[in-house]
Amino acid sequence: MNKIFSQVKAASRSLPMLPKERIDEILVAVANSAVEQQDKILRANKEDLAKMSPDDPRYDRLKLTPERIVAIADDMRKVASLPSPLGHVLCSRTLPNGLQLSRVSVPFGVIGVIYEARPNVSFDVFSLCLKAGSASVLKGGSDAEASNKAIVDIIHSVLERYGVDKHVVELMPANRDATDALLGANGYVDLLIPRGSSRLINYVREKATIPVIETGAGVCHTYFDISGDLQKGTAIVNNAKTRRVSVCNALDCLLVHVGRVKDLPALCAPLQHSNVKIYADNMAYDALSGFYPKDLLLHATSESYGTEYLSYAMAIKVVNSVDDAIEHIAEYGSGHSESIVTEDNVVADAFTLMVDAACVYVNAPTSFTDGAQFGLGAEIGISTQKLHARGPMALEEIVTYKWIIRGDGQIRT
Repeated sequence: MNKIFSQVKAASRSLPMLPKERIDEILVAVANSAVEQQDKILRANKEDLAKMSPDDPRYDRLKLTPERIVAIADDMRKVASLPSPLGHVLCSRTLPNGLQLSRVSVPFGVIGVIYEARPNVSFDVFSLCLKAGSASVLKGGSDAEASNKAIVDIIHSVLERYGVDKHVVELMPANRDATDALLGANGYVDLLIPRGSSRLINYVREKATIPVIETGAGVCHTYFDISGDLQKGTAIVNNAKTRRVSVCNALDCLLVHVGRVKDLPALCAPLQHSNVKIYADNMAYDALSGFYPKDLLLHATSESYGTEYLSYAMAIKVVNSVDDAIEHIAEYGSGHSESIVTEDNVVADAFTLMVDAACVYVNAPTSFTDGAQFGLGAEIGISTQKLHARGPMALEEIVTYKWIIRGDGQIRT
C-alpha cells in the first residue's frame, strides 16, 4: 500500500505546474471518453449489479445507465468550465517593516476518498481533485469493484495520452486492509473524506490518524406549517421523497402542523403511486386511514424517527408549532438538509435561523442539495460538520491556503 501512496504523493508534486488550460482539456477528454466507452463501463457495472439484489437500497446508487453516464460527463465538462480555485489572493497587506503578506489558495496535495456502492463518485472525485490541483486516492467498496476499475482505466488512458503521470489518481484494492492502510497513510494523504453509511463514517472518524472531513448521513425533514400552501407542499413532499430514494437528500420524515392534519390525505396522495410506505403517529394515522392504501400505512414506533430510510418509506409526525418542529429536527436530524413549507415570512425566518443544518430550504425540496444543482459542477460530498467545509463540497472546499511573505532583506530584532 505504501508503494501506491508514494506514487500518488510524487505525482501530486507535479500538478501545481500543470497549466490550468491543460487540466480543463484533460477533464473534457475524460468526459468524452466516458461517453465513447460507455459500453465498457456498463459491462463492468452489470457485473457488479449481478452480485446485488435489486431490493437492496444501494442498488439504485450502484446502477449506471447511458443517461447517467452522459450526466456524469456533463458534470465533468461543467467542472472544466469553472474558474480555477487556485492562486486566489484571499487577503494581502504590507507590514510597517515593509514585508508584504498575502494569503493564497493552494492545493491540499493528496485527497483520499472512501465510498461505497457509487461508481459515479470515481469520476466526480477525480475531476474535482484534478481541477483543484490535488492527486486523489480512491477507495471504493467491493460492491462497485468492476465499475470503478473500468472507470479508472479510462481515466488513466487519457492521462497517459496527455503525458500526465497516471498516478495522480489511483484506485485502492476493494478490501478492508486497504481501508485501514488509507486511514493511517500519514505523510502520504493530506485529507480523507468518507462517503457512505453512518457506520462507514463512524468507523473512519474513530480509526483515522489523518485529517477527516465527514460527509454525514442524511436524515432529512420537511415541515408543513399552518400557513403552508397545499399545492406547493404536495409537490415538494413527493419530489423530496420519490425523485431518487437512495440518495442522502431524500425525505425521511414529514412534520405537519396540528392545524393542517386534515390536509394529510391530499398532501400524501401522490406518494401512493410510488408505493411509499408511511410510518405515521396516531393522529396522522387516523387522518390517513381510509385515504391511503392500508398495506402502506403503519403505526410509527420510536425507531421510525431519526432513520435514514434510503427506500420508498418515510415517517410522519404531527407537531403543535414551528418550535416543536425545530425541536424534533434538533433531536432526530443529522445536520444535512431540512425544509419548511410556509407562506409566513416570520416563521420562515425563524426556521432558517434556528434549524442547525448545512442546507435549510423554504418552499423547496431537499432534493436540491447537490453540488451540480448548486452550480458547483459536481461535489466530492455533503459535509455535515462545521470545520473548514459545510454542505456540498466542491472546488473551493478542497483547497487550502498558504501565506507568502515577500521582503527586501528585513530581519527580526
